Amino acid sequence: MTDPKRFSGGCLCGALRYEVVGEPLYAGHCYCEDCRKASGSGFIPFMGVRASGINFSGPSQSFDSPAANGGTATRNFCPRCGSLVFGGQRGLSDSFTVYVGSLDDPSLFHPTIAIFTRDRPEWALIPPSLKVFARSPRD
Repeated sequence: MTDPKRFSGGCLCGALRYEVVGEPLYAGHCYCEDCRKASGSGFIPFMGVRASGINFSGPSQSFDSPAANGGTATRNFCPRCGSLVFGGQRGLSDSFTVYVGSLDDPSLFHPTIAIFTRDRPEWALIPPSLKVFARSPRD
């Protein structure tokens, strides 16, 4: 039997950490306006993980905003250094979005999708290997 995949990450100061056991559910780039504004960039790289496979340590502060899919986006950041670390509601969500910039080993990120590309600024390039969705893959 092989060991399940493990990876970890956290904020800039190290106060907010996570460890994941298991393969990501999905990985990609989101070009929606709220992700762009939250990240301060042209897109945000992300990985989805099961709630049952992630453990958090340290305090987080959350911020809710309207999401591009019509729901609410809950983004969590470190209250000490302000680093954006993950999306979802601790104790409530069945999955979480890990923001790839928080990974300890960024080489573990292998994106396959680009979502909300209808909102993409012209200068934010989409890697040609990604499957492109104007909105969400669920739409």
